[in-house]
Amino acid sequence: MSNRKLKIGLIQHACSPSATSRQNLERACGLIREAAGLGAQIVVTQELFTTHYFPQFEDESRFDLAETVPGPTSEKLGDLAVELGIEIAASIFERRTAGLYHNTAIMIGPDGIILGTYRKMHIPDDPRFFEKYYFTPGDTGWQTQQTRHARTGLLVCWDQWFPEAARLTTLRGAEILLYPTAIGWYDREIESDRRQQKEAWKLIQRSHAIANGVFVAAINRVGTEGDLKFWGNSFVCDPGGEMIAEATETDEQVLIAECDLGRIEQIRRSWPFLRDRRIDAYDSLTNRMSDGDAT
Repeated sequence: MSNRKLKIGLIQHACSPSATSRQNLERACGLIREAAGLGAQIVVTQELFTTHYFPQFEDESRFDLAETVPGPTSEKLGDLAVELGIEIAASIFERRTAGLYHNTAIMIGPDGIILGTYRKMHIPDDPRFFEKYYFTPGDTGWQTQQTRHARTGLLVCWDQWFPEAARLTTLRGAEILLYPTAIGWYDREIESDRRQQKEAWKLIQRSHAIANGVFVAAINRVGTEGDLKFWGNSFVCDPGGEMIAEATETDEQVLIAECDLGRIEQIRRSWPFLRDRRIDAYDSLTNRMSDGDAT
């Protein structure tokens, strides 16, 4: 079995609504440097890390926060990747053309070149998460990125609740699923609901790790922005669903996790879910519901 090991760094921090995109980017770059200093070979940002979480409201002026890819943020991170000799995965509010915007994640190689681009497929529309107003659903399909150390699969936030996204990305060869995230509690929610939501968030992603025999990394923000309190708890779990590293609920942190990629083979031999899939029997997955089964 493989004895490859990978150190991944997750950047968990707050984004003040009063801070500029440049200030948030500089803050993140400092944390990326810290992660690289701790041995991280791939460093991953949280979702929309250069801005406050602007989809809390529908405001046409907030489209001005978007930028092209490649563009200023990717170029800044590309220079940093070259300087530090690492790969960087980043989440960007992408302006594709006039009137067409995406929630996009990119992987940048140690040569500063973008290795892969993924546009968020599942777009939520909930109180204080009005993303359908801003983001066009992704059209890149399920993507993997061949880094020097592992084949990664970039997905984004709301994607993390869908087993189909995890499965299809795994089937393209991903060894670790990366989920840049911005998730928190609406201030009108009661404490019991808050705890249930956070535990469900962890549980569904750990289940993706188990069902697919892959590592999973979720990168969330912290702090209070408007009516939302982001719950942090960025984490990495192994293909058996075991937590390798987990951040706190409130602190800005650079979280470092060492992933022994040999665990993928080990776990898949014990739990051969990919072997036992009935690929001849899943046609109905492309239907919204099966006729006659709804109640």
